[in-house]
Amino acid sequence: MSTHTDVTSTNPAQPPKHFLTVDDLSAAELQSVLDLAAEYKAAVENGESHGDLGGKTLAMLFEKPSTRTRVSFETGMTQLGGHAVFLGPEDTQLDRGEPVKDTARALSGYVDAIMARVFDHDDLTELAAYAEVPVVNGLTDDAHPCQTLADLLTIRELFGGFDDVTAAWVGDGNNVASSFAVGCAMVGVHLTVACPEGHGLDDEVLDAASEAGTAPTITTDPEAAVADADVVYTDVWVSMGEDDDKVDDFDGFTVDETLLAGTDAKVMHCLPAVRGQEITDETIESDRSVVWQQAENRMHAQKALLATLVG
Repeated sequence: MSTHTDVTSTNPAQPPKHFLTVDDLSAAELQSVLDLAAEYKAAVENGESHGDLGGKTLAMLFEKPSTRTRVSFETGMTQLGGHAVFLGPEDTQLDRGEPVKDTARALSGYVDAIMARVFDHDDLTELAAYAEVPVVNGLTDDAHPCQTLADLLTIRELFGGFDDVTAAWVGDGNNVASSFAVGCAMVGVHLTVACPEGHGLDDEVLDAASEAGTAPTITTDPEAAVADADVVYTDVWVSMGEDDDKVDDFDGFTVDETLLAGTDAKVMHCLPAVRGQEITDETIESDRSVVWQQAENRMHAQKALLATLVG
């Protein structure tokens, strides 16, 4: 995981602060971002403007398809008084073989921050190494820290904070699970992760969670994981680019009303969902579901992050 550095401005005399993994923020910085996100959300609900990034531009690099990431960042920059430029796979010279480091340095002369949604985390790391403006991870195969910001904001709204909150992850130990595990450790949420054998969190993720606070409890039993949980979180079993043969390994890991029977747990999903696979239609449409609250919170959390890095 990334080395922690202090939040800085984009003054060329000092290196920019990047957000490649959730622990690129300190625990105090993370709480500050969540506080600001709550303020921005309240401002929207009250019809108040908050143009803290007036005149600023965000470049958005996409190798992967997106609904929530693109719209939340683009709308968020508009609400902050700034501008976002969408750059899809065929909109840059990267698709023709231009080195990532060349794109990073060129974009740094035009924009105030770069958000990248790419496959290979090493490409993101290289982008940050050569960029002279903050780089934000919009998703890689290794991590999805912006989703974790939204998840933690949602949990804080539901329970008024993080004290005595317990969460369960049920399903694949993917990029979303990895970032969520470290984020929970940073704020003190006790997490139990239930994955089939061979599909759990990587050791480096567990090490990062331990360094940030407390590593999650690991099990292969979904029922044990959700028994005392306030929040149950799941995601697709097959991420973009993966072989769907792995689905056969997840029998018994569907989040449904049978698994949740006897609990009052709220249910989270980062979307898109494969209904009937990792979660049932009945559960995602139930009163216990908070997935739409999560989805909206992507925008508010990312606005607060950008204002912190760029403002």
